[in-house]
Order: sequence, then C-alpha cells, then structure tokens
Amino acid sequence: MGISFKSVIREFKEMKDGISGVSRKGSDLKHLRRQSYIVPEASTSLWALVDQGRWADMPPELLLDIIRRVEASGTSWPARRNAIACASVCRSWRGLTKEIVRTPEQCGLLTFPISLKQPGPRNAPIQCFIRRERETSTYRLYLGLSPALSGNTTKMLLAAKKVRRTTRTEFLISLNGNDFSRSSKNFVGKLRSNFLGTKFTMYESKLSRQSVTESNFLLHRRIHSEQVCTIAYELNFLRTRGPRRMLCIMNSIPTSAIEEGGTAPTPMEFTGCSDVHFSPLSYSNVKKSPFRFSSSCSAEPRESIHSASSPLVLKNKGPRWHEQLQCWCLNFKGRVTVASVKNFQLVAAVEPGKNIAAAEQEKVILQFGKIGRDIFTVDYCYPLSAFQAFVICLSSFDTKPACE
Repeated sequence: MGISFKSVIREFKEMKDGISGVSRKGSDLKHLRRQSYIVPEASTSLWALVDQGRWADMPPELLLDIIRRVEASGTSWPARRNAIACASVCRSWRGLTKEIVRTPEQCGLLTFPISLKQPGPRNAPIQCFIRRERETSTYRLYLGLSPALSGNTTKMLLAAKKVRRTTRTEFLISLNGNDFSRSSKNFVGKLRSNFLGTKFTMYESKLSRQSVTESNFLLHRRIHSEQVCTIAYELNFLRTRGPRRMLCIMNSIPTSAIEEGGTAPTPMEFTGCSDVHFSPLSYSNVKKSPFRFSSSCSAEPRESIHSASSPLVLKNKGPRWHEQLQCWCLNFKGRVTVASVKNFQLVAAVEPGKNIAAAEQEKVILQFGKIGRDIFTVDYCYPLSAFQAFVICLSSFDTKPACE
C-alpha cells in the first residue's frame, strides 16, 4: 500500500478545517431560522456533506487496513487519540472504527468515553490513581501508575465534586473536571450518602427513551437516574480496633457474571436505558441482603438465594494483624505505601452452592490505597467498570465517625 501515515494526518487536518467551516454555516442557518426547529435537519445536512467527501468513498478494504494499523499503533495515551480521530472523520469511518476497537474486557485499553462504563479486563487490572484537591473538594481519576511514573502518558478519565447537604453528602461525577452540571452532556452520575455516612447509593444518569425523538433530542434533554450500586459500611459503636468493613451490592451486575462462561452487561452507548435491569436496593433494604457482617472482618451468607439474576455482592478482604508492626496488613503488591483506614481490597462474596471457582472467589476485583497526602491508587478489573470503581472509592473519602 502506497499511503503513509503523514499523509493521513495531513488529510485529517484538512478535513477538520472543512468540518469547522460547515459547522459555522450550520450555526448561521440555525440563527436565521430560530423559530423553525431545524436542528435535526441541519445536523443531517452536515453529515451528508461530510460523507460525500473523498474519505467516505475510500475502498472498504483500504479503509479497514488503515484503521487497523492506527488502532494497533496506539497502545497507550496520548497515541490512543488516533483511533478517536478516525471515528471523527465521517459516519462510515465511525462505524468501522467502533467495530475494530475492542472493549476494555477484550483488550485492556480505554479508548472511547463509553469504555469508562464497560467492564475491565479479566486477567490483569487497569491501573489508575485519584488526585484529591482539598481546596475545591474535587477528585480526579487518572489513567496510569502514579503521577511520578506516568508522566505524559496519563489521562484524566473522570472527575467528582463533593457537595455537602444538610442531611447527606453527594459526589457529582462528570467527564469534564470543570463541568458538574446535572444538565450537561458530561454528567454521568452521582453518589449519595445517608446522614451518618454509613450507606451510599450510586446513580447513573441516562437519557429517557421518551425524550430521544427526532424532533426534540437536542432541544429537550430529559435525564433520569438509575440506581446501580449500594455501598454499606458496618457501624462500630464499641470502637473496636480494626479496619472498616464494607459491602457493595452491584444492582447492575448479576452474580452469574463471575461464574464460568458468565458475562457482565457491556453498554455500547450512553443514550437510552440499560437492557438488563435488577430491582434496586434502597437504604432500608441493604439489611435484607443475603450477606451480613461477621466478627472476622468479612461477609457471611445470611440465607441461600438461588436466583440467576441476583446482584453481585462484593466484600472487603479481611486483613491480618502484624505483631511486629502492630497494625493490620494487606498485600497490595507494592501499589499502596501509606497506612490508612481508607485502604481496602474488594473480593466477591459468594454464597454456598454457587458454581464459582475458588480462584475467582479470592481474586481482588478492586483495590484502593494511599501513596501520598492526596494521591490514591485504584486498580480494577472485570466485572467492574472504571465508573463503578471510581464511585466505590469515592465513598471511602466521606467522613464516617460511626464506622471507625
């Protein structure tokens, strides 16, 4: 093939300038006919003009080879942006790019924004870190080992802003670190606590199907929240020594996801409601979970529930007491260096009789720990997504005087 990547990049820039010109024309047209609600028509004509370019008419075999080369050449950020650039050229390029780029579960890479809501890889965790900004009560999730080791290869994935209410605390999660408006397209969900900070509910923002119509999609963006996880911390009224104990009920992930041959829900787009639905567990129903806290810092089954659609329950892995160091210890494999009550590892809480291998039961699905004053590492893997892992870790930042 006689085409070079330099020429491809040069043509991308020319195409970008052309799209910008068309966008300005569409903006002027919308201004002249403001009362005619022409947004869908203007949007359609824009893509029609782009698709009529020479890039859309490229032979499918050649286009497939180009996108495969671009996708294979970027295994980390910022080189991963090239795959997104291919999806931004036109509709035909976007459709083919989305078919070629695999999900994080398959390739272990984060590419498109929807990757943040897709399950992580099964074999090796995706390593991230959280930077806490005390002055603005903001928390940012970055892709990489740590700020010192990642350098220019890091990328901000999600951001959260802590908002204190009279009777609760909320964390607003966004794709943009400077935009936490609930009506914004960057808003992806929130985390809400109870008064004591012992129970948290994770909500995921979704577009209502009734609002996604051709005439009002861009004019009326109606958003509703769907409960996807409940996090409960055990009360510690006696002030006994030991780490926090927590349970996570993943309403959007079935227990069968970690069984042999099981799969976790994998959304392919942000719009619309999830096809897989589980009955949400409210604060009052957390006590009715099939698991309860025990004196051994772990969760024990309360009763046997043989339901294929029962939600996955995660528990914190019990640490061991180190006599010489006089502290509780967990093996974080070098990813955590500072002792903190916030540090934890989550594993699956499996009921007796489930067809789940012993290795899968011991597998650490999410680990969170401190490495600096305001730096914390986050390592997650299947079946959790980056969004779910980030929100679970956010619950550890809230003050919990009744749990410590």
